[in-house]
Amino acid sequence: MELLLHSIQLDWPVLLPILVCSILTLTVAIDRAAFYNANKRNVIEFIPKLQKELAKNNLMGAQNLAVQCGGIIGEVTEEGVRILSEQKKGFSRSFDIASALATRKLEHRLTILGTIGGVAPFLGLFGTVVRILYTFQDLASQGNQSAAVAMGIGSALIATAFGLGVAIVAVVCYNTFQSTVRRFEDDFQLIKLLFLSFVDSEEESGLKSQSSVALG
Repeated sequence: MELLLHSIQLDWPVLLPILVCSILTLTVAIDRAAFYNANKRNVIEFIPKLQKELAKNNLMGAQNLAVQCGGIIGEVTEEGVRILSEQKKGFSRSFDIASALATRKLEHRLTILGTIGGVAPFLGLFGTVVRILYTFQDLASQGNQSAAVAMGIGSALIATAFGLGVAIVAVVCYNTFQSTVRRFEDDFQLIKLLFLSFVDSEEESGLKSQSSVALG
């Protein structure tokens, strides 16, 4: 504890940026975790229900189902139904745009965690180097004082430990949230494939009806 207080008193200008990084990491992690949890949906149950509505060619029912689902999955599905009702031909491209916009919402602020994960260790290392330089300067001016040298080196290492700790938390959160975003993207692709299968079946029905008319 004495070593920590000594480090804070002497090295606070270097420790302050790391403290800011730790606060940012905690804030972003809580914000993203709450956002993902609020938008989490059971897609395994949602997909069959949506498939039934599309099989009945009930776009209104599919839209109502999307509204009931809510969250970002519901938003993307609702946009897919809207696109499907307006233009079947360019559905794939339009849906990709909608899902890309949704992905941007999911990835919001994640770059902060990635940046902190890369920068925090160097901030800690910088603090360590600065404190060791001051320790050697004091050693040169005051002579051989083993206790002072040990205290200075120990104080210097606190900055590195602090920086590494913040970086580890930031990287773990970043990787975890990126994995969550990938799962959402997989859900978007499942919904897209479901819509495309509906579009294909509609086109096949249209071709069959045209063939019947031609034969008749």
